[in-house]
Amino acid sequence: MPLFRFASVGDNCIDRFLPPVSQSLVGGNAVNVAVQIARLGHPAIYFGAVGKDANGIRTKRALEANGVETKHVRVYPGVTAYTDIEQTPLGDRIMAFEEFGVCAGYRPSESDLAVLEAVDHVHIGWMDDGGALRRRLAARGVSVSQDISVNTSLENLGVEGLSIAFASAGARGKKAETMLRDMLEGGARCAVVTCGAEGAIASHRSERAEIDIASVQVVDTTGAGDSFIAGFLAAFIASRPLAACMEAGRDCAAATCTHVGGFPQQPMPL
Repeated sequence: MPLFRFASVGDNCIDRFLPPVSQSLVGGNAVNVAVQIARLGHPAIYFGAVGKDANGIRTKRALEANGVETKHVRVYPGVTAYTDIEQTPLGDRIMAFEEFGVCAGYRPSESDLAVLEAVDHVHIGWMDDGGALRRRLAARGVSVSQDISVNTSLENLGVEGLSIAFASAGARGKKAETMLRDMLEGGARCAVVTCGAEGAIASHRSERAEIDIASVQVVDTTGAGDSFIAGFLAAFIASRPLAACMEAGRDCAAATCTHVGGFPQQPMPL
């Protein structure tokens, strides 16, 4: 498979797994996607903001250790974002508390935008810019995706101009089908809805695909959806059939479910 240049923009956070796990790991949608893309062998650049604290240093080091370019990461006075996570006996995560820290209000500079407009694909995670980056990149013909399920404010949920829109429904059924239809009618050229333990559904032009999850021993589902996105994107940008893109996403997500956190790393005590 040829190599493509990817960029991921937006959120990072320290995932703080509460007792009994009592560990913390580097995560966040945009960070997890960038790392997983790099682990697939593609050049990946991360754009975002971390605090001038130990967790900011830790986040940059984790990205760099996985081959992600970090020269566009901003370091601001303040707190690096963090999320407190509880887990069910089955390994599913419950977000107990989120502090967005210096991620809130982050915007790429004009020089950053020049780089973003030159890569093969840009993925946007959580951003509170009201869709400004999505619209600018789309207007310049950049291939761009976004996971709208990590954005909760209505002004950040638009999909018009997206090459691929991702969302999570938790299960198949009417809700998932409605989300798929709404994203396509909203202007996304391809729409993908992940459905937790029930796999995923997708539609692109005349193609429709559904896929079940792979059978693995689940340790933790944190970051599985982000890994699905990375696998799907790498295959989609290579112009593979929609079903093959879904398989690539499934396989990346399955691997992530076998360890704690969104990518393999050395956890720190909470």
